[in-house]
Amino acid sequence: MKNYKQIFEKLWNIYTVQNPHAKKVYDLFVSRGEEVINDHIAFRTFDDLRINIEVLSRVFIKNGFEYKGSYEFKEKKLFARHLEHKSDKNAPRVFISELKVGEFSEFLQNTIKSIIDKIPESKLNSDDLIYSGRLWGDISYQTYHKLREESEYAAWVYVNGFVANHFTVSVNRLKTFNGIREVNEFLKQNGFLLNDSGGEVKGSPEVYLEQSSIKAGFETIDFIESKFEVPTCYYEFAMRYHLPDGELFSGFIADSANKIFESTNYYEKK
Repeated sequence: MKNYKQIFEKLWNIYTVQNPHAKKVYDLFVSRGEEVINDHIAFRTFDDLRINIEVLSRVFIKNGFEYKGSYEFKEKKLFARHLEHKSDKNAPRVFISELKVGEFSEFLQNTIKSIIDKIPESKLNSDDLIYSGRLWGDISYQTYHKLREESEYAAWVYVNGFVANHFTVSVNRLKTFNGIREVNEFLKQNGFLLNDSGGEVKGSPEVYLEQSSIKAGFETIDFIESKFEVPTCYYEFAMRYHLPDGELFSGFIADSANKIFESTNYYEKK
């Protein structure tokens, strides 16, 4: 079994190859002399028992992680949990969310069941599931847009499958920036679009966490109908604050995460 550092390294390698815009952000920080430390990664899935949070978290639990916080997103019909390493405080957190498929239309429910049914049994039982991308073969652009009408989240998973949805720069560990707003200005000056849903900065020192993110980059995807560009993954930035007891806040804020999810919403490229 791989230790957790090897797992994150493999996820990072896949993420940066598929999302060169994210690698450009990383390289910009490194060019300033920064050591970029990852705060957390995130995955998306559905609440089907074959691929739900418990299934995706298995490989992390085997490698020393344990469940911490739980989160409800009523508007987007999502549930999420986050994990932290039991002993290594420097290990990135893992955030896994799942769509409550039964709360959507018959079309969405049938579409999601049909793609999950196509996943090979060997993959469902494998620790490699989290690296496996889209496991259901050909996809339809028409179906993608029909899913988007109900859930941008469902449409995103339909196209992208099992990958790290985002990595997150720990702003606390940056040496040449004074807070998350300076990070945001730096990103904008270098041509990156910020997710401004709910404001460019989500959260506040009062809730012990501030977050921002760039909008997902576009990738050309082969659909049944033709090739189309759609949003893939994004890069996030997190600034954590100390609790009254002196401990650094380690969880997540549902209201902020609700807006961060929208980093992968489809948008018109300018």
